[in-house]
Amino acid sequence: MSQGPRSGLVAVSAALLAMSRHLEVRDVLKTIVASARELLDAQYAALGVPDDHGGFAQFVVDGVSDEQWKAIGPLPRQHGILAAMLHETGPERLADVRKDPRFEGWPDAHPELSDFLGLPIRDGDEVIGALFLANKQRPARGRPEDGEPADGRSTDGRAADCAPRDGCGFTREDEELLSILAQHAAIALTNARLYERSRELTIVEERSRLAHELHDAVSQKLFSLRLTAQAAAALVDRDPARAKGELQQVAALAAEATDELRAAVVELRPAALDEDGLVATLRTQTQVLDRAHTARVTFTAHKFRALPAAQEEAVLRVAQEALHNALRHSGAAHVDVTVGRHGCGAVLRVTDDGSGFEPQTVRQAGRHLGLVSMRDRASGVGGTLTVESAPGKGTTIELEVPGG
Repeated sequence: MSQGPRSGLVAVSAALLAMSRHLEVRDVLKTIVASARELLDAQYAALGVPDDHGGFAQFVVDGVSDEQWKAIGPLPRQHGILAAMLHETGPERLADVRKDPRFEGWPDAHPELSDFLGLPIRDGDEVIGALFLANKQRPARGRPEDGEPADGRSTDGRAADCAPRDGCGFTREDEELLSILAQHAAIALTNARLYERSRELTIVEERSRLAHELHDAVSQKLFSLRLTAQAAAALVDRDPARAKGELQQVAALAAEATDELRAAVVELRPAALDEDGLVATLRTQTQVLDRAHTARVTFTAHKFRALPAAQEEAVLRVAQEALHNALRHSGAAHVDVTVGRHGCGAVLRVTDDGSGFEPQTVRQAGRHLGLVSMRDRASGVGGTLTVESAPGKGTTIELEVPGG
């Protein structure tokens, strides 16, 4: 955006290429909004994805700072102009959105909007989003466009459409460009949704496969262990020597079962990790958890570079265990996952603002919260695990792994 507005096929091509580079839904939404704002040189741009409850499941903005967005408050509901964009069949171009009879105001912290251009994003007959632009920064000057009345009405007779004049810069050419962008945005957004669903299906398939592996590998050992333990119990009084031998066999069977259980879990490397790498896999999983839980789950990667397979899997498994603990046991409102470069290796941090705990007390009580498993995974790849927590202070799990 720092290079100023671009026009024509070059700008449209750049916007479409930018959209095609991303597979995650949130990334696609951000790219669509940023591309539309730059392409049409608007001060503000937004894209809303409707939910089934009269609001927006996702709402992405460009041109508004993080501080402004937080001050604005919760995601908007579907009313006024926003609702109209989800039911109209074509673009809506207004000289001043505040004068439209459907305008219902906005929160105090909301930026002031004037001229407005919006349209629905459709996948066939389904409206999957609505794209909005406001405050054209370089209004066109001079006569009205060919075929457009000078009174500000479009050729289809809609009142309050804006002709290019001072204070209202969106033109019919802008409508056409935005319509082209919206058609390709529908394709990009649909593809991203399909990609995420395929990743979620992969997780489900892995769980089913894991259950099958565990059943086949461990069930026979557990059955033998049970019979041997029963035999030992029967021999304790009348033949202590044989009972001791049976108990030794119980210990051996338990060790074998533990080894096979560990192998079934550790050797099952997630397909998404092989295909997409650690950063993309973590991002997808945190997004899924963010949608599934009331807590806000965020993910950030800082200058991360690929690691050997064993290290990446260890990082992923520790992150999954730490996320499970935070979301199921801590009562956290926000869980943050970060991964970044650390020397030749990497560092993972999972931080929550939940109830926290006293690590020493947890160990003494025989409760582990997965800490033993996480430490085993860390040491298995030459890494170190650090746990920082206290009652009422939240928890931070940090894993450092070498690069190999």
